Parts: sequence; structure tokens; C-alpha cells
Amino acid sequence: MPLALFTSLVFAGSLTAGLLGAMTGLGGGVVLVPLLTLAFHVDIRYAIGASLISVIATSSGAAAAYVREGFSNIRIGMFLEVATTTGAVFGAFLATRIPTRTLAIVFGLVLLYSAWLSWQQTHHPETTPHSRNPWSDRLGMSGSYPDGSGSQCAYTVDRIPAGFATMFGAGTLSGLLGIGSGAVKVLAMDRIMRIPFKVSTTTSNFMIGVTAAASAGIYLQRGYINPGLAFPVMLGVLAGSCSERGYCPKHASPCCASSSPSSSLLSV
Repeated sequence: MPLALFTSLVFAGSLTAGLLGAMTGLGGGVVLVPLLTLAFHVDIRYAIGASLISVIATSSGAAAAYVREGFSNIRIGMFLEVATTTGAVFGAFLATRIPTRTLAIVFGLVLLYSAWLSWQQTHHPETTPHSRNPWSDRLGMSGSYPDGSGSQCAYTVDRIPAGFATMFGAGTLSGLLGIGSGAVKVLAMDRIMRIPFKVSTTTSNFMIGVTAAASAGIYLQRGYINPGLAFPVMLGVLAGSCSERGYCPKHASPCCASSSPSSSLLSV
């Protein structure tokens, strides 16, 4: 295949991956890695390396708008990033020592779980009320988000240690598979820590870039990031993640994540 055609096709596929990744909060890697390995026959380790670069681009493209609109909780994101970045470095270390066939099997299982979580969220879009946890206020994690009618919805955080531990697993998956592991992040924040789904999804978008950057350095050192592949992937995913704001109405874009199980199923 001519280089110009290959680059153009990779860019087009990456644009779609960035759009879906920003809409679901899962990161473009859930679409990009299967696309590169199955359609373009790229070695999975190089696909993961390019995907990590794309995850950073996705986070940069979508997270800024969510922070500006008041959905993302920066305090929660920075606290949980301690666990995710540690796990990401550990996952990247494992990835260089695990056979590619095993990586492919683990990736498929994670995609199936991501699709199941997105489908489940359409039936249970909001968290159930819970008692106020005093550590939520002591750590400054309580907050509020706009409800679309001009008022603010207040919330608190629960089961912080369990959420922190789950975030280590999310970071490990990110470094191991080159994805944002947004599904596990949303699980930790929405189901375990009982943060409203809008906040957990947008905070996940804010966190995935930092998590990916923690493991990208190891892949670069090992030679698994090819600039000729990573460059069109990065541009395509960034363009797709920015285009997402044109598909989702202002102040309602995070809700798209609760109504898009088909995008995760498509990635499978």
C-alpha cells in the first residue's frame, strides 16, 4: 500500500476513533488498536504505542471544554491520578514482557466489558443517594455540576479507598493495552465512589491523558512508538475529539456518554 494512502486511511480511522472516544469517555484506543491491528496489520505493540499518543490527544481535545463548563472535578481527578499513573507504569512494564497473543485476548475482554458497562448505564444512568462521607469534605472532593437549567447539583464522594484501589487497576490496563481505560475509571467513580455519572465521565476524560503519558515514555524507550504511525493517529484523534462538541449540545455533552453503548459495541 502506498505510504500516502496508508497515512490518509489511518487519519480517517483515527478521526472516527477520537469522535467515539470523546463521546463515551472511554478514549479512542478502544477503537484504534483493533483498527490498526486488524485492518492495517500493525503489530499490536506499535498499535498500543500509537494509541497512547492518541489517548493524550483525546484528553487534551475534550477535557478542556468539560472543565470550563464545570462538569469535571479537578480535585478528584488529581487525587485518583496518583493511583492511575502508578498503575500505568506497572502496566507498561508488563506489556513488554507479555506475549502479543495474550495482549490481544486481554484487550478483547476489556472491550466486551466496556460495551457491557455502556449498555448497563443506559438503564441506570444516575447513582443512588447515599449518606454523606465526612472524608469527602475533608479531602475537598465534594462539589457540584450544572444541571442544564441554570442551577447546580451538589454531590459527595463515598468509599474513597476502594475507588483509589480500582484506579490502580485502571492505570494498569491503560499502560498494558494502550487505552484510556475509561470504563474502569467510570466504574470506580460512578459505581464505587458514587459520583454522578456526568461528573465521573468528564473527570475520566480529564484523567486519561495523564495516565497515558505516564506509560508512553516506557513504550518510547522500548522503541514501540513509530512517529510515522503516531503522527496521523494523533492528528486524527484530536480532530475527532474536538468534533465531538459539535455533535453534543452545549452543557449536555457528557450525557452522550450515557446514551452511546453502540459505540463501544462497534469497537468490539
